[in-house]
Amino acid sequence: MSVVVTVARGWFGTPYVHQASTHGAGCDCLGLVRGVWREVFGREPEPVPAYTPDWSEPEGDERLWRAALRHLAPKPLAEESHGDLLLFRMRRGTVAKHLGLQAETGPAPTFIHAYSGHGVIESALTPPWERRIVARFAFPERT
Repeated sequence: MSVVVTVARGWFGTPYVHQASTHGAGCDCLGLVRGVWREVFGREPEPVPAYTPDWSEPEGDERLWRAALRHLAPKPLAEESHGDLLLFRMRRGTVAKHLGLQAETGPAPTFIHAYSGHGVIESALTPPWERRIVARFAFPERT
């Protein structure tokens, strides 16, 4: 099992709090990824500016996608691995701005994410979720 998945599962029960990234106290989907990064790799690679719930939408700016490309390795969507970062487009025609971490692969795939109203949970990667994935990334190798 991937260390990223093990660490992310340690965040289960952390409540959803917009812009937060504190284990046990609160995080959003980006905050979960940031927190896992800190636990696995150390210092975050760049500061995250404040953002609103509708950030990037008015300009159609794929900020999360560009940030992922700066620090992670893009992968084909079908090349599933434990611990991959998944980028979701929640509605057609909008920017991609939900993140999750692939936990299980195979016939019953799952992903871990911070979801409004639920906190950090592991969800089945069902067809409605799968069709929203627009990018997949691998984390760097640990040194």
